[in-house]
Amino acid sequence: MGKLRIAVATNEKNGLEDVVSNVFGRAKTFTIVDAKDEHITGVRVLENSAVSYHHGAGPIVVKMLIDEGVEVVIANELGFGASELLKQHSVNVIQVKPGTNVKDATKKVMHTNK
Repeated sequence: MGKLRIAVATNEKNGLEDVVSNVFGRAKTFTIVDAKDEHITGVRVLENSAVSYHHGAGPIVVKMLIDEGVEVVIANELGFGASELLKQHSVNVIQVKPGTNVKDATKKVMHTNK
């Protein structure tokens, strides 16, 4: 698998113990998980500066994640604009149910990206 940087749309600042948010562009936080050879090597939580925007939060979040070097996004649901922008930047999107544990979701992604 090599190295992989995963961003998970999350609700709080609980890292791997957090859960997947039911929204993407207005998720309160994004948990960034670095992995290498199916092992988690680092975890950071970024606050979403676009959480209070009435319009256009998705593209701002996409830019933030691209600037962070994210290669995979885990989220419940994404708008069309955010999905297309991620696709243009070769970022894979994995949809999971809201409330899914971050650690479980990232381990599943790491296992499928061998």
